[in-house]
Parts: sequence; C-alpha cells; structure tokens
Amino acid sequence: MDDTPIDKRLFRQALRIRLVEERVISLYPSDKIQSPVHLSIGQEAAAVGICDVLRKTDLLFGTYRGHAYYLAKGGDLKMFFAELFGRSGGISGGKAGSMHLAAPEVGFQGCSAVVASNIPHAVGAALAARRLKKDQRIVTVFGDGATEEGVFHESMNFAALHNLPVIFICENNGYAVHAPLAARQAFDIAGLPELYGIPYTRIDDGYDFLTVREQFAAVADASTGPQFVEIITYRSKEHVGIADDFDAGYRARADFDGWQSRDPLVQEAALAEEYREAIEAEIAEAVAFAEASPWPAPDALLTDVI
Repeated sequence: MDDTPIDKRLFRQALRIRLVEERVISLYPSDKIQSPVHLSIGQEAAAVGICDVLRKTDLLFGTYRGHAYYLAKGGDLKMFFAELFGRSGGISGGKAGSMHLAAPEVGFQGCSAVVASNIPHAVGAALAARRLKKDQRIVTVFGDGATEEGVFHESMNFAALHNLPVIFICENNGYAVHAPLAARQAFDIAGLPELYGIPYTRIDDGYDFLTVREQFAAVADASTGPQFVEIITYRSKEHVGIADDFDAGYRARADFDGWQSRDPLVQEAALAEEYREAIEAEIAEAVAFAEASPWPAPDALLTDVI
C-alpha cells in the first residue's frame, strides 16, 4: 500500500501527466508522432482528482483530449507512446492514435474524436450495470462544447428517466476551439441538469487536485442515480497541437497568467524537481520502447475493422 501523503501522491501523478505531454511537445516536430494531439496541460488536476476516487472496475469514457485520463486511470505508458508513434506495440496496434486511447483492463473504456459521442456509450454501460446488478461507477468526461450536441441532451434524459448510475463530468475550459461560451451558448450549463432532475455540483478550483478529489468523492459516494459535475478549468495550449495561441486573439494572456499563479505544478517548483528525474527516466524508457516497436505489418491493415 502506498503510504505517501495524498497531496504528494496526487501532485506526482499530475506532474507525470504534464511531463509526458511536454515530451510529446518536444517529439512532435520530428514527425515521430503519427496523429494530431489535443493536450491536457493545465487540466491535469481534474483527471487525477477524479481517477483517484475510482476503482479499477469503475468505467470511464473520455474524449479526444484524453491523455490525462488514460494515464490517471492506469493506462500503460509504453503502449501510449507506441500508439502515438503508430507502432504495433501500441494500445491499438498503432491504428488509433492520440484521439482514441483505451485501456479497458483498468476501466478506461476509450475516447472518441467525435464530440459528445462518448456520452451515450457511458449511459449504455450504466444501463448494463443496473440490469446486471454490478457495483460500478460509470463516468463520462466531456468539454463544454459537448453540451451543445443533441446526443448530450438525449443521454441526460435517458439517464434521468431510468435513474442510471452515471456521472456526467463537464470540463469547462471556456472555449470550443476558438469560440468562447458567450458566442456559442444562450443557456447556462449549470441550469441544464436541473431540467432533467439531475443533481448538480460545480468545482471552481479545477487547478487543485485535492479539491477536485474531495468534491468528486462526495458526489461518487452519494450517487445511486445520475449526477452532473462541472469543473472549471483552463486549457494552456492551443485546441489541437503543441503551440501557444495567444496571438490568435481569442483569449488573453492575463487569463493564462492567472491560472499559472494558482497551478501547484508551477508554484511548487521544489517538489516538482524532487520527482522530475524519476518520471523523466520512466518517460525515456517508454519512448525507447515506442521507437523499438515495429511498424504494423501490411496484413494487419484490415484486422479489427468492422
């Protein structure tokens, strides 16, 4: 049993995710990574706080911005890099890439590049858990843009009608690509769950993994039917890719600086240095595994294709 204090344990997990993605940034210009990437930098606290509460048998359905949840739920790091490299040692033999990560052996049921498409999958899993009398928490994570999709509302309605054990988690970073909430939504996300009779919790300190863990644990422990959690967070990098995008003019550098001033991974520099060497050694080993993994053979082209 890990007897590390919870704050340090969660800090290390969040730092590991950030350093993994910083390694992705350094590798990306080389073209070794064979797919677009949607980075979770700035949003790690949500993933580690939530996944620390979940058991291996609990199921989580993610989005294309799924690196943090894959790693926090226990996905294999070597297979992660091999998948991004398009190699046969990857999670899906190199075919899925960054946007379709999965690790069902630890309850990470997979990601989808289609906005909101993971939500009905989670509702279906919750229906199955209810009918099979399984002791499972079912969680689906999505961005604020997904609340504009019809299938989001259909899923909320179905979950409420059947009182399904599913927790809807909206990571609200304020933007869908370059469009802010005010330009896209005539509604308030906080008001949507009430329309379906679903309890709502808002976590304002989305940079604080301890706060996320504490508030999510309270929701998960009380949950027998559907729940909705909105986490206010901040995406540090561009929507897709590895660059900063403040020159695009759609968000202010001051907002970034405000989140940085509260980010434990930035503010606790000494603690980060304490863990950095061991984490970077693990990452280097995973990258070496990916580079040594063979390319998929031609006869694998149509395997697993339905």
